[in-house]
Amino acid sequence: MNLEDEIVLKKFTTNIEKLIINIMFTSSWLHVNHGRLFRKYNLTNEQYNVLRILRGQYPNTCSLSLIAERMIEKSSNCSRILDKLVGKKLVNRNVSSQDKRLIDISINQTGLELLSQIDVPLAEYQQSIHVLTEKEVEQTNKILDKFRNNKSK
Repeated sequence: MNLEDEIVLKKFTTNIEKLIINIMFTSSWLHVNHGRLFRKYNLTNEQYNVLRILRGQYPNTCSLSLIAERMIEKSSNCSRILDKLVGKKLVNRNVSSQDKRLIDISINQTGLELLSQIDVPLAEYQQSIHVLTEKEVEQTNKILDKFRNNKSK
């Protein structure tokens, strides 16, 4: 279904307006569908994102600021998300041995095992919505990077 039908709009003022709304609408659609998948594992999108960041750093630890910097949703409350993950026993949070003012955060074995469980259904989901050719995927990624890297913000 095209965007006009999805949001019940006859015409956009400009093509750039349509592009912006299309990106936002598609982002929301992906967020909802990913959320459904992660909910089966008692995770939110943001919690999954933090676990993914920590797995990328494993076996090294991370600081709260490094995690916040790498989050997809920059307005997320990183401290609250980490509290939830610590409560679920997926993440370890310890005072830094080098600087007592800092906290070292790392994914633990339970968190790694949970992500391994999620990897298969996530790959299946991604494959199920993969309707673009590899060349179209590359072009779309370049276009989105170009759009975000516009220096006139």
